[in-house]
Amino acid sequence: MTKSILVEDYGNWTKIILNRPKKLNCFNAQMLKLLYSALVEISESNKRAILITGHGRAFCTGQDLSERDPSKNNSLPDLNKILREGLNPIVKLISKLPLPVVSAVNGVAAGAGANLALACDMVIASNSATFIQSFSKIGLAPDAGGSWSIPTKIGLSRAMGLAFSGEPLSASDAANWGLIWKSYDDHLLMPKAHELMDSMAQGPTLAYAKTKFLMRNSAKQNLHDQLDLEAQAQFECGRSEDYFEGVSAFLEKRSPQFKGR
Repeated sequence: MTKSILVEDYGNWTKIILNRPKKLNCFNAQMLKLLYSALVEISESNKRAILITGHGRAFCTGQDLSERDPSKNNSLPDLNKILREGLNPIVKLISKLPLPVVSAVNGVAAGAGANLALACDMVIASNSATFIQSFSKIGLAPDAGGSWSIPTKIGLSRAMGLAFSGEPLSASDAANWGLIWKSYDDHLLMPKAHELMDSMAQGPTLAYAKTKFLMRNSAKQNLHDQLDLEAQAQFECGRSEDYFEGVSAFLEKRSPQFKGR
């Protein structure tokens, strides 16, 4: 049986590939369990960055609705339980991991697939990729954190428009709106993704982790509390080997050799 999640090792960083290409990489229950387990295993290793992408012509088209067909199961699915046990732990884990998590969206990303990509710390995409908030088309509200991440990034008006209309958003528009970091010609996406991951895996991992914490918590802080959090983060980074190396390299006019500690 083909594994629905593939994990590739690139030294200091790891690539996770969503691998149900014939189903456009839509999630089933087993796939979500494997994805969560892969993230946990990587978090317990010495890896310094994670890349998530899809196999084939899609990144991920959301949940596999064949598992939820009421006409076949003669009952309505408990979507609260499904989210709390499936997607939500994955999104929460991505937000808390003390290392950069990047998504490379290689094709259509719809529903929970789009919002999983947007839950990552950075999002890059191929120019042919599209982001679709398809929930309203099947009578649902957004999940996988989309109702938080999208208005936070692009504002309420555009978020509402995407959610209510279900219209696809091109990668170039997503980049122009500030929903994602950058988009590239299709043939350049993976080379650019690998280049980015190589750079991050050689970077100051603790500084990345503290930056991630500060950025992700800034919306719920007032300025004074955020200043205190920044001071504490600076204190902790200032005691790291990478800070010593970074300052030394700057003063010696050379490139730093960070160790991730």
